[in-house]
Amino acid sequence: MNAVAEIRDLRVEVDGRALVDGVSLRVTAGKVTALVGASGSGKTTTGLALLGEYPAGARVTGEVRLPGGPAGYVPQHPGTALNPARRVGALLRDIARTRVRALPRRERRAAAHQRVLRALSLARLPDPEAVLRRYPHQLSGGQQQRVVLAQALLLGARLVVADEPTTGQDALTKQRIVDRFAAVARQGIAVVLLSHDLDVVRALADEVLVLRDGRVVESGPVDRLWPAPRRLRTAGPPAAVGPAELPAVHGPAELPAVHGPADRTGLPGAGREVLRVGGLTARHGRTTVLRTSPLTLRAGECLAVVGRSGSGKTTLARCLAGLHRGHDAELLLDGAPLPRSLRDRTRAQLAAVQYVFQDARAAFDEHRPVLAQVARTAVRLRGAAEADALAEAVTTVTGLGLTERHVRRRPAQLSGGELQRAALARALLARPRVLICDEITSGLDTVTRRGILDTLAGLLRDRRGLSLVLITHDLGTAAALATRIAVLDGGEVVEEGPARRVLTSPEHPFTVSLLETSTRMT
Repeated sequence: MNAVAEIRDLRVEVDGRALVDGVSLRVTAGKVTALVGASGSGKTTTGLALLGEYPAGARVTGEVRLPGGPAGYVPQHPGTALNPARRVGALLRDIARTRVRALPRRERRAAAHQRVLRALSLARLPDPEAVLRRYPHQLSGGQQQRVVLAQALLLGARLVVADEPTTGQDALTKQRIVDRFAAVARQGIAVVLLSHDLDVVRALADEVLVLRDGRVVESGPVDRLWPAPRRLRTAGPPAAVGPAELPAVHGPAELPAVHGPADRTGLPGAGREVLRVGGLTARHGRTTVLRTSPLTLRAGECLAVVGRSGSGKTTLARCLAGLHRGHDAELLLDGAPLPRSLRDRTRAQLAAVQYVFQDARAAFDEHRPVLAQVARTAVRLRGAAEADALAEAVTTVTGLGLTERHVRRRPAQLSGGELQRAALARALLARPRVLICDEITSGLDTVTRRGILDTLAGLLRDRRGLSLVLITHDLGTAAALATRIAVLDGGEVVEEGPARRVLTSPEHPFTVSLLETSTRMT
């Protein structure tokens, strides 16, 4: 079968460090080739090489050929591929117009619009007409990801490079994304899947390459590798989520929380109310996108907010952090009013509520060393001296498993997992009362994910008065940390209660469907 793309003996080196070393790859039409490995293993560098993209200052040897024609790209962090100043409809119609130029002029506009709607439908975006009117920042991470997939479909690509395409997706949407890429392959389009999620790899891939430290350590057909992949654990990607890695979500005997409510009852101040949210109604323009009943967060608690992509999880988090002003709610921090906009909050209030974003790379200035940006939080929000802030930053990042040598680099030289830990360290230097973590483990391999979850559990145990709002689509992650769980669907809180009760005896049909789908995907 003819190759759509081919890589021979690729080596990519930056500052003397080999990101990829001797990788060879042959991609054929209608097949899914998966590259698996831990964060920093070289998956994304290899995938981007198929698009002719390399890190700044990279020294590249080897050969990359694409005889099959154009390639599309679905990045792990889709917001980077969307123009924030243009509505989604304008972005997609620009691409669609290039595909209908052969039609008579009077037919082009309607034909382009139909192509756009079809691509959004294939990408599993409900209510596409409403999506077309929004700007990228008005979409959830999962919605942005599917818009980027629609862009690739509109381009008519013969090859699609999908970098963690199910990152940030709930189990229901993940299954649909799996189905969508399988359908793309059936249309004769080659797919290169970069993933740490072995459930997705098992469901989609025809061929698998396991990467470790930039080298291919094992490769072969998925049905041959799967029964006993020798190197999968040493390469770092996760096994199926279950009791050995994260708590399973389908039985009370399998819910030994990493850091459950009982662990915190003895802490001084545990149970004291930290944050109260009155009935909240949030809008994008004139459209109401979120309604919640009153919510309370107490010292030492973790409130996990779960739901499908687009259900309003991130909008809720942004309202709490003062990043989304279009809402009506009374916010109380330690019993005192908390302004809706961060522009109106004092330095103490800004420090008290800290946000860790899903896309850690976009949250850093690419031109400044990571350590300097972490330390800046203590200077700006707490008035610390620069030398003291720098020392505290070093202590914090090393406590999160990073080295000082790593964080003295610029963001582009760190892996996604390393940047996520640095982002968490930066928030911690504010010494917050409420820490909001928005899908911060969704793009990470199990080893890195478990490390971050253990870190969060330790913070709740050791830092008096700290509370956590965990935004996640993954019920296994919620089971690992949550004291309470709020389930969102269609912008409404459909169920809220103690974590163990919600996970073992759900009352709402949507929660039941989430649990059932999560079980099928593992």
